[in-house]
Amino acid sequence: MLIKTHSAAPVGIDAVHVTIEVHAVPGFDFTLVGLPDVSVKESHERIMAALTVNGMEKLHRAFTINMSPADIRKEGASFDLPLAIGMLAGCEQVKAKLLEQYMIMGELSLDGSLQPIRGALPIALCARKEGFKGLIVPAANANEAAVVEGLDVYGMESLCEVVRFLNGEKKDDLHPDEHFEPVHVDTQALFDELAFPSDLDFSDVRGQFKVRRAMEVAAAGGHNMIMVGPPGAGKSMIAKRLPSILPPLTLEEALETTKIHSVAGLMNKRNGASGSLIVQRPFRAPHHTITDVALVGGGTNPHPGEISLAHNGVLFLDELPEYKRSALEVMRQPLEDRHITVARTKETVDYPASFMLVAAMNPCPCGHYGENNPAHPCTCTPAQVHRYLSKISGPLLDRIDIQCEIEAVPYEQLRDTQPGESSAVMRERVLKARAIQNERFKHSKLVHCNAMMNAKMVRQYCALDAECDKLLEFTMGKLGLSARAYDRILKVARTIADLSGTENIQKQHLLEAISYRSLDRNTWAG
Repeated sequence: MLIKTHSAAPVGIDAVHVTIEVHAVPGFDFTLVGLPDVSVKESHERIMAALTVNGMEKLHRAFTINMSPADIRKEGASFDLPLAIGMLAGCEQVKAKLLEQYMIMGELSLDGSLQPIRGALPIALCARKEGFKGLIVPAANANEAAVVEGLDVYGMESLCEVVRFLNGEKKDDLHPDEHFEPVHVDTQALFDELAFPSDLDFSDVRGQFKVRRAMEVAAAGGHNMIMVGPPGAGKSMIAKRLPSILPPLTLEEALETTKIHSVAGLMNKRNGASGSLIVQRPFRAPHHTITDVALVGGGTNPHPGEISLAHNGVLFLDELPEYKRSALEVMRQPLEDRHITVARTKETVDYPASFMLVAAMNPCPCGHYGENNPAHPCTCTPAQVHRYLSKISGPLLDRIDIQCEIEAVPYEQLRDTQPGESSAVMRERVLKARAIQNERFKHSKLVHCNAMMNAKMVRQYCALDAECDKLLEFTMGKLGLSARAYDRILKVARTIADLSGTENIQKQHLLEAISYRSLDRNTWAG
């Protein structure tokens, strides 16, 4: 007897339809083919234990199971449930009538309960694309998968529930009137409730007006930023409040961001309704001991790294020189291309990596270089300062649009009881600037903000008058800036002009943009 069940295998941040063909004949054997990994091969033991614990009839059959297409590697325990259902159908314990209508995924515990899986959202999208009526997943993944419209998603607690559903039976014997119902998620309600974080606000920041302004410019144009200053000046505090002034995610961005976190297995760690869809821009702050692979993604079985988990959000690297130089250098290409390609012998996967890089660091090992404070004199030698700063390569620094020095907050500002300007006020200006950019790039699918402009767009939208052109020419020669720095100064100037509602870049916009490259001249000169 030949039975087919349907599942999916995550590949990158998408999923590929996998057909599980089960051939059952009298005997006692189990053969699984189709490029399964060790965890998939171990499914037989989990399935048999679950059947025994739940009092189901033992499967006295010899099974030959093929997972097609055979050239795609199948990994993880999420194939337990479709394999078990196929085997039960092959023994005529499950009706095969509905198997062609539903995609099935789930990991089995030995007691038959279903454990959450990775990649529920891309699997649901795959099921809809392939024309399935519905999707059966563990209850813990139901809200996440139910975000996909036009697909009936059923969240199941156990193997027994799945068997009852496919056989057309009631949900349980104790409640004969209770039927299986698909899960529904109100996506718009999630956006309305959770669009903006409320616990961190710029009103808590005392002083630091220059850095606050730089942060607003960065948010308005999607620019990368680095802050250099002494310990305790508020670098981390300010960076953590950046998401509170960023524009809300669009539905398309939310789905793409959720897919990445789903494939990484992070959605199962989210609580409540927010576990169904990520509606706030990610803020990732990995520790400086992170490895190259954990930062950019990859591994033997490729998984997304921190730069992809920060997609459509912020990647914050505190104490930047403490990171391994090799880990920092592998970010150079993703910062330009906004995606990362992980190539292995057997497969190549693409992960999106369009993020804002925000970094913070001290100016020297002791943290007080250049600080005019007799109570904290710098104890570092020039060689130590140079060695410390040289951990950040020129090519990486060149890719950071806004480079800002931050000073310690004076006591008078610390004791000021009046709250600073709130995130809501700053966000309004950012949203107005982004609205201008949305109109500017409405015909482009790949460019959404000024930081993403290519060379052709820079020439088109960042034209300078004669006075500004002469000023920039002088600056380029004086500071010895690269062609990349030239483009980035123009992009930042374009953002500053957008914040002021000005159609053309003016001299004051260009001067402010140039001031954000001061680290090339001052801090790195020692």
